[in-house]
Amino acid sequence: MVVSSCGFPTRTTRIRPVPFVTDGPDPTNLPLPTVRSHRHPPRTGRSTPPPRAPRLARRLPVPPLRRPAPSVRRMTAAAAAAAAPSHARLAGATAPRCSCSPREAFGWWCSRSLQLLTRRGRRTRTRRAAAVYPKMARPPILSVALPSDTGRVLSIQSHTVQGYVGNKSAVFPLQLLGFDVDPINSVQFSNHTGYPTFRGQVLDGKQLWDLIEGLEENQLLHYTHLLTGYIGSVSFLETVLQVVDKLRSVNPDLVYVCDPVLGDEGKLYVPQELISVYQQKVVPVASMLTPNQFEIELLTGLRITSEQDGLTACNTLHTAGPQKVVITSALTEDKLLLIGSHKKTEEQPPEQFKIEIPKIPAYFTGTGDLTTALLLGWSNKYPDNLEKAAELAVSSLQALLKRTVEDYKMAGFDPSTSSLEIRLIQSQDDILNPTITCKAVKYGS
Repeated sequence: MVVSSCGFPTRTTRIRPVPFVTDGPDPTNLPLPTVRSHRHPPRTGRSTPPPRAPRLARRLPVPPLRRPAPSVRRMTAAAAAAAAPSHARLAGATAPRCSCSPREAFGWWCSRSLQLLTRRGRRTRTRRAAAVYPKMARPPILSVALPSDTGRVLSIQSHTVQGYVGNKSAVFPLQLLGFDVDPINSVQFSNHTGYPTFRGQVLDGKQLWDLIEGLEENQLLHYTHLLTGYIGSVSFLETVLQVVDKLRSVNPDLVYVCDPVLGDEGKLYVPQELISVYQQKVVPVASMLTPNQFEIELLTGLRITSEQDGLTACNTLHTAGPQKVVITSALTEDKLLLIGSHKKTEEQPPEQFKIEIPKIPAYFTGTGDLTTALLLGWSNKYPDNLEKAAELAVSSLQALLKRTVEDYKMAGFDPSTSSLEIRLIQSQDDILNPTITCKAVKYGS
């Protein structure tokens, strides 16, 4: 190791550069350091290999000016040794010293060396990563590549952090019944609106479409079912209709199950203008509708005071589009009924039935969302037997509600004094393997 006229250390393990004199005080005109290249390995037959230099010295920069010719760089060791005295003599006699201070020269040397080390480190890490982690094809989405026997559901509904309404009430039962479920939360609230206060966020139509585009960009839009529940604005509902078109462009056999959440017991939950959008645009594209008594009255304009009124309202909706209509709760003649109607072909009249639902003296939240999810799940297993699917759905729901009432009583609370959060997780056996306790009765039989 020797030091140049500017105070830069240079390595002279194999050859020395040809003699030359710097042009002036420019600190970049430095004697060429000798750096072993990976393109020119040591010649064989040498008795003692040159000493290994420290890592930092091996990474010293090669000055860009006055590089010797390739023939000079390939000088033999003997020629380099013979040239060394004259180089030293000329350098000592004629080469002026650099005007920069030793501190400045050393700072430049450290900075340049660090740059080269950093660059080489990046290249080395990249090469190592490529060797250890070779580029692989993106793994398939198994829910798409190997779909379940039941299907894949996109569920667009409300969501609460605490309690079971909307998606919180629908996703878990569908998963128990074997579906892959991808939820999109139309709203995300701390709790349902029956509490004194609630906080949260509302998803708008543009944000919904952003999610759909993200799925489309990754080829994840193949769904067998679309489930929608509470929707609070016209713009969001219009975007949902675009989602229906988009999903059916991917899968023309998509089953759209719509729970038209508008209100209950004479009270409207949504803006008035949503009713016409449901009537004119949503009903014609739905495969199954699951309104309650108040909602089907809004959709058809018919007043339901008897079972026949309910059947007439179902026929009216069949004319508009959906093959399956289920009135999830209708209070007629002091009886609580579920009324179902399945129009299998255009030529045949619909198959219609009723199920009498036992009354429980309590008010529950999330039961409509749960009923629609159960109807979707069981009607997929029994596509031509809607009454069987309804029997299983109602029987599961009744077992769950009874457990909920019993648990509240066990906790020392009177169930009739307030709305109750359903015991969904504790009732999973009743959802998966229900015992039929509520039988369907066909009309006209």
